[in-house]
Amino acid sequence: MSDPLTRRHLLKSAACGFGSLALAGICAAESLASTDELTNPLTALDPMFPASAKRIIFIFMQGGPSQVDSFDYKPRLIQDDGKEYEFRDARVLAKTGEVTKHRVMKPLWKFRQYGECGQWVSDLFPNIAQHVDDLCFVHSLHTNGVAHGPSTLFLHTGATNLIRPSMGAWVTYGLGTENQNLPGFITIAPSSANGGPRNFANSFLPADYQGTAIGRAGQPMTEARIRHLTNSELSHEEQLQQFELLQGFNRAQLGEDADDRQRAVLSSFELAWRMQMHAPGLMDLSQESATTQAMYGIGEEETDDFGRQCLLARRMAERGVRFIQVNYADNGNNPRWDQHSKMPLHAVHAKATDKPVAGLLADLKARGLLDDTLVWWGGEFGRNPFAQNSDGRDHNPKGFTHFLAGGGVKPGFAYGQTDEFGHEAIVDKVHMHDLHATLLHLLGLDHERLTYRYAGRDFRLTDIAGRVVPGIFS
Repeated sequence: MSDPLTRRHLLKSAACGFGSLALAGICAAESLASTDELTNPLTALDPMFPASAKRIIFIFMQGGPSQVDSFDYKPRLIQDDGKEYEFRDARVLAKTGEVTKHRVMKPLWKFRQYGECGQWVSDLFPNIAQHVDDLCFVHSLHTNGVAHGPSTLFLHTGATNLIRPSMGAWVTYGLGTENQNLPGFITIAPSSANGGPRNFANSFLPADYQGTAIGRAGQPMTEARIRHLTNSELSHEEQLQQFELLQGFNRAQLGEDADDRQRAVLSSFELAWRMQMHAPGLMDLSQESATTQAMYGIGEEETDDFGRQCLLARRMAERGVRFIQVNYADNGNNPRWDQHSKMPLHAVHAKATDKPVAGLLADLKARGLLDDTLVWWGGEFGRNPFAQNSDGRDHNPKGFTHFLAGGGVKPGFAYGQTDEFGHEAIVDKVHMHDLHATLLHLLGLDHERLTYRYAGRDFRLTDIAGRVVPGIFS
């Protein structure tokens, strides 16, 4: 007697096997690099060594805020305002290879010293300035790429020439997540420009590690949703019955010989189901007190939108989301901080973000979350200390500032220096690969060991470069 026809065999044979082929196609799209069993790819994993931080909140300032108008105080700019000097302009060098003269332009906002550490901060950021004793400034960053697209991709993925996994995907691949009811990697209001979805994509890592987007750039946060999260046509009980039936069919179809990619697909379905139960409560900011909302600037015209993003980030952090990205971005060709002319517009963007970021820092600290949450603020590059179009500044990837807080970095500290004009990093230089390696280290991950085999070679976030910068560790 022949074996009975099973559903699995039927799907393989009937209608040219399209049913089985569809699932196989989904799985084939994700190249498998590890022989480890992925019964639940997002299960929390132990770090490679003792970690200082459990999670990252990355506050992305799209477009490149000017370091010499914000956190990198250079008296020489005031002294030599209007004078012409030769500068190695990254854009001109890329086009002609020539060193050209440019007119020095002083900062447009007054700098003052704050806190016990005496860090200089301009009047652009009076609220963040109140927290300098908790911040670690890195003044000597430099990166790859002169245009927004390449530099933004490099900031997020460590590469400009290939499609690589984003940093959030690498982190969740290495550590999983502390909350099995929410994604390990969430990006809030991401832009569709300058890298777009590649900035939070998994690339060749399994799909479990892709960032989940909430809202999009240019959309009010009051309208931001996780797509397809609810089903208004069926009751909870009906949805549960439907889900359990479908998952039962899927498991029966896969059988015992299913590979890890197929199991990963099913685990993503289960996460989507659990999110329906838990994500709506996460998104409900009305649960927060009026005092807390006011701390973030919610209810004020200039700060309401970004304040909601930052408050949502704190709610994610306390629920165990591993990598949270907050985007101050838009979908246009001219990102928000990109003032090639009319530098005074920096004040508009500082007004929108200063109070919300300060509120986030204060809230995390008050709740004890700053101890194991690493806050990271910065753009894809900085801006030049000389004028463009009379009152603007061009892109500067050769020396700019980011700041960090919490998660094992030195508070009230400044690392590295640019030259006397704030143009090029010259002391304790930190390449973007170095910053990535350092952030991973604070999470307990060795950037040289966090690898994934794909297309015959081992890939990592820092490629074949990167060094940890212990000088910023507390």
